[in-house]
This record gives sequence, structure tokens and C-alpha cells, in this order.
Amino acid sequence: MTRAHSPSVLIIGAGLGGLGVAACLARAGHHDVTLLDRADAPGGVWRDNTYPGAACDVPSSLYSWSFAPHPGWERRYGTQPDILRYIERQVDDLGLRTWIHTGQEVVSATWEEAAHRWRVVTASGREYVADLLVPATGQLSDPVLPDLPGAETFDGPAFHSGRWRHDVDLAGKRVAVIGTGASAIQFVPAIVDRVAALTVFQRSAPYVVPKPDRGYTRAHRAAYRRMPRSQALGRQVTWRLSEWLNRSFEQGGVLPPLLRAAWRAHLRLGVSDPAKRAQLVPDHPIGCKRVLFSNDWYPALDRDHVELVTDRIDAIQPDGVHAGGRLHRADVIIWGTGFAATDFLGGIELRGREGRRLAEVWADGAHAHLGMTVPGFPNLLWIYGPNTNLGGGSIISMMEAQAGYVADAADRLADGLRRDERVALDVRPEIAEHYDAEMQRRLAGSVWAGCASWYRGPNGRITTNWPGTVGEYQQRTRALDPSDFHTTTAAMGALR
Repeated sequence: MTRAHSPSVLIIGAGLGGLGVAACLARAGHHDVTLLDRADAPGGVWRDNTYPGAACDVPSSLYSWSFAPHPGWERRYGTQPDILRYIERQVDDLGLRTWIHTGQEVVSATWEEAAHRWRVVTASGREYVADLLVPATGQLSDPVLPDLPGAETFDGPAFHSGRWRHDVDLAGKRVAVIGTGASAIQFVPAIVDRVAALTVFQRSAPYVVPKPDRGYTRAHRAAYRRMPRSQALGRQVTWRLSEWLNRSFEQGGVLPPLLRAAWRAHLRLGVSDPAKRAQLVPDHPIGCKRVLFSNDWYPALDRDHVELVTDRIDAIQPDGVHAGGRLHRADVIIWGTGFAATDFLGGIELRGREGRRLAEVWADGAHAHLGMTVPGFPNLLWIYGPNTNLGGGSIISMMEAQAGYVADAADRLADGLRRDERVALDVRPEIAEHYDAEMQRRLAGSVWAGCASWYRGPNGRITTNWPGTVGEYQQRTRALDPSDFHTTTAAMGALR
């Protein structure tokens, strides 16, 4: 089905979020779609994060689009190369390739009231106009480097895990790893046998629990191809377990103590040195920060040539890292310091009605109705926006729900075009305020309120996470409610 009157839709970002929206729009009959990506190929974080050991911590059956199951996964938990292959294959299978404009970094987007359209400008100077603007830039796209004295004086290679330098040979080198988050627990075990010495600087110990991973055999993959329902059943089981985990982050229950027991046994079995084990005990409730999954993190740290440093870093020097009153010599520094998860704007100057800047509206922390819409910014629908991240489960399920909501909005704009009108949907301030108050009330009672983490903005507001289950979010976004919006129109004839 192709709609005779389709609004123009511009999507910023060709990762899983943006591509999922495009696929959903195509299935709904909307084909005036453009995806802009600053890189030279689609793929988002799975294109960018090529560090050794990069993989997903959600089972492959669930970390994939519901409308595009893949029976050929190599492992239960997909690796970066396998996930990227899946994305590239789906781009072609779903016919999205011609919609993607690569090498186009968006620098500004401005709402033009008279035309009821968005005007988007890229760093190359190219301009686009669109009836509907869909930022899908992700929460984990832009690496963060801490502001440490002397960082620029280091003599050797220094790079972030999200921008891995494959030209740097780590064999026989003294390597300093700064950070112990989700990326570090994957790349440290992958490089530990190649380096001469490894110093890991830890600011806060994470909870690391066993990862029930396994490689899929040829027979396993053949069964998935011949009996798709078997893979669908696995997806459903994983879904239910992840929903249990999501519910426990807000409501508590038996699961957090079980996870803590699994972590404690995992640590004891993986680290033989009692002093090092003591350094690896978190100082916060389980779930307050991201729970990590790995079978080889603790054994890697237990190696004789690996030192764990928990002292505060004082400075970077030409020949190493100074912390705890002494110099830890290094030939290479790898930053495992995460991403600007609470920024959302990603450097885009975004202006809505009356020229108001979204950066000003979000000065005290990002917020959006259903994580997608902001008063004063009509026809703007964010993907993976404020308070839509998960503590457990697959973010793809959340983004699919949002994609359906975007398609619903596109349908309503199409109805206006059929009447020779451009329609602007602007969420009502009282609706957005009521929703945000609910989010902050629920988040205040969740496990995430118990510590500082990347889930919080500079003022302490939890801006990333959704406090409920995926099922609840899907229900609340099942259809766009017109009563939630101020609707205005502009006659097409006056704009020609």
C-alpha cells in the first residue's frame, strides 16, 4: 500500500532506531522518507563500536526487530560483527538503502511556522525540509572523555573504546584502561593476553553477573529456519524474563537478591585474591547502576600482570597515569568512560515555535511526553528520547513502539494533505507536565534513585530511564491520542 498523500519525514540517524522508524513508515505506506547519518554507512552504535569483544547483553532473539527475525545468529548473545551484518542485510531486504543519505551531520533544525515545516541544515551546508522530524540519534552515540589535567601531554596513543584504533598494536605494551563500564568488561578480557601489563582504573565497581551465552550450531540454526515458532518461543521466554527484571527495578521483589547472590558467587569464583575481591564490591544497591554480564571479566582481573587501581586519578603524564600518589606507567591509554547519555541533542541547534531553543527548555534536564514530544516543537517525535531507556530487556522493543506512534502521526499529517492542508501536532503543555510529574514520582521510588550514575543529568534528575515495563510503554503508545495535542493547519495553496 502506498498513500497518495504522504508527509515528508526526515529521520536523523540510521541506527536501529531510525531504520526501525523508516521500516514502519514503509509498511504503513509512507515513502517520502529521508534518513540522514553523519557517518559513511548505516548501523549506529554497532557500526561505531568495533572494539575487541564487542557484543550485546540482550539475547539475539529479542535484540532484533519483531518483524524481521533472524534464524542465522551465530551466538545466543550477538557479537558486534553479527549484529552489524543483520542491520546491513535488513537495510537491503526492507528497501531502505535509497532513503539513506550518509556523510550528513545535522547541525540545526528550525520550525517554520508559516509553512508548518522543519528546515534542517547539515554541516556540509545542505538543506532539507520536512513535515515531520524524527531525531533518532541515540543515547550512547557520543563518547565522553573526562577532563583530566595533562591528558593532552600523554606521549603514546590514547583513544576511546567507541572509536577504537585498530592501527595501534597492543602486543607487549603497558596499557592503562580508565573506566569499568559495559564496554571495558568486554574489551579488557579480549586484550588481556596480548599486553605486557594492564592497569585498570576503577571509579566505582559494577555488579557483574554470569552471561548465559553459547554458540549456535548449524543444527540449531537449521531448526530456527525450518521451525520459526521455536525461535519465536525463545523470544517470548526472554521477553517475560526481561519484563520481570524491568518490574523489579521499580517495585523490588525477589529478583534483585537472586542477582546479588549470583554476583557474589561469580566474584568469589573468578577472583582468587581477597584484596582484589574487596576492591570489586560495589558500593550501591544492585540495579542502581547498569548490571553487567560477563563470564571472563573477573578472571581477566585476576591475572598476575593486571593491576586494579581504585585511587582517584590526579593527572595524566607523558609516560602514564598518576593516581594514589604514584605514577602508573603506560604506553597506551584506552578510555572506557562511556557516552553523553543525558545530552540527547548531540550538538544539534534545534529551535521550535517563536525560535525557542530546545537546549533552553531542557536546561534542567531533558523531558518529553512519552519520551517523544515536547510542547512548542510541533511535528517533532524523538526516538529513544528522555526516559525511554531500560534497565533490563531490549531497547528495540521500546523503539518499535515509538515507530508505530510516528507512523500514526504521519497518518494524521497525511489526512491534512488530503484536504490540501499542512497539519502541526503540538503536545499540550499540561499533558506533558502531568506525564513528566508521573515519571519523576515513579523514578524517585525506583532503585535508580539510590546512587549517582549515567542515568542522571548534571542536576541529579533521572533523564534516561523508563520506570515501568516494556508492555506498559507499548500500551501507552499504541495510538496517538489527538486530544493530547494542539492542532493547527496551514493551507497548502498559500505555500506554493
